[in-house]
Amino acid sequence: MEELLPNAVLALNAGSSSLKFALYEWDAGKELEALSEGEIEEIDTAPHLVARNGEGAPLHEELWSGDAPKTRADLLDSLLHWTDRHLGNTRLIAVGHRVVHGGRDFTGPVLVTDDIVTALEALTPLAPLHQPHSLEPMRAISRLRPDLPQIACFDTAFHHTLPAVATRFALPRAYEEEGVRRYGFHGLSYEYIARRLAIVAPHLASGRVVAAHLGSGASLCALKESRSVETTMGFTALDGLVMGTRCGTLDAGVVLYLLQQKHMSVQEVEHLLYEKSGLLGMSGLSSDMRTLLASQDPRAKEAIELFVFRIVREICALAASLGGLDGIVFTAGIGEHSPEIRIAVCQGLRWLGVALGPTRPPPGTTLISTPESLIEVHVIPTDEEAMIAHHTLETL
Repeated sequence: MEELLPNAVLALNAGSSSLKFALYEWDAGKELEALSEGEIEEIDTAPHLVARNGEGAPLHEELWSGDAPKTRADLLDSLLHWTDRHLGNTRLIAVGHRVVHGGRDFTGPVLVTDDIVTALEALTPLAPLHQPHSLEPMRAISRLRPDLPQIACFDTAFHHTLPAVATRFALPRAYEEEGVRRYGFHGLSYEYIARRLAIVAPHLASGRVVAAHLGSGASLCALKESRSVETTMGFTALDGLVMGTRCGTLDAGVVLYLLQQKHMSVQEVEHLLYEKSGLLGMSGLSSDMRTLLASQDPRAKEAIELFVFRIVREICALAASLGGLDGIVFTAGIGEHSPEIRIAVCQGLRWLGVALGPTRPPPGTTLISTPESLIEVHVIPTDEEAMIAHHTLETL
């Protein structure tokens, strides 16, 4: 009788200058097991691949330099060849991709075809910083491994449970019919948090929670019984909170002012709002929260102050949408690793009954609020790649 060998799934999360990846093994009747994870950084300047095992120990490192710069397709080819060597007898059966925008039509993961790629490319104006980078690996793998199935997993899909009133703008209805509406993003992260809550705090999973995905991109999501009912990002990933280089919510009149009075082109306005604003624009120093927290420059402190102010304000607004608040979950780079930001946000919510305990969760726990706190506060690391892998297997 032929021995059934385990299979593997590769999850890709493409950014503007980096490509995160994770490799998962799957055996019939068993849970997904993380084999390795890593990233290719500085793709356009000095590409650098680092892979680690499930415990975080280094597995492989590769640095490309010299006269022949690697294309993104070349880098993916190198990653796939390393994956083959690393897996040995384990068979790679599919690749899953994070896609930022799925528009109205993509409400769940789909098998990638040429027609799907074309449809997703049409959504690029809604996510100009992200969508092209999501599609490029799909095209490259289609050329490199045409028989390898690929699955597209959408950041917007989790938010298709939003009530209609939470998706609408007060514009003529014809625009809504064309797809001008609020979608929400970071859905793969929020879906993972909802699943983890069911394990670490099941009473919250069935309650009213605001999840705070705080990183270079930042947003909040109101979860009611683990379903998204409101979120701070809207039509594009430009909306909502202050971010690393993005402005977040902005009076539309400011855009008109930049166009009419400053005579900026559409491309210049786009570049300003997406890449020169946020923490970077406010501070004039950096988009990295670690750098700003370490700085004594008053502009850095003002940027942090606005970042926290907007988070506190929006958590309160989402509590109103939920009809109350039982818990808050911090996640993503800043949310997981910056106790200073967590403390500042929770101080702004003391009037709601938030009482913070340890600045970091004790080992084996996620809770950082005191027993007396009227609202539980947790820190839960997110794992978008794990959600991509789960959706990939479910879709095959």
